[in-house]
Amino acid sequence: MIEIAVRYPRLDPDASIDAVLRDHPATVAVFNALGVDACCGGARSLRAAAIEDGVDCCALVAALELAAAGEARVT
Repeated sequence: MIEIAVRYPRLDPDASIDAVLRDHPATVAVFNALGVDACCGGARSLRAAAIEDGVDCCALVAALELAAAGEARVT
């Protein structure tokens, strides 16, 4: 039997938006789709941005992890 393990990058909710974008440029599509200010608010943590921009933090982090893994489909 062959097992395939898929590993997603684990993102810390206390990481800054700038750090996430620097390490995972593909995540910009998620920030844009969810209406999270990733430009002027880049110094904020993911947690703070979620609260301030009215997005569920767990959903934001999960979507960012998928994008960082190259599998996000933002519609």
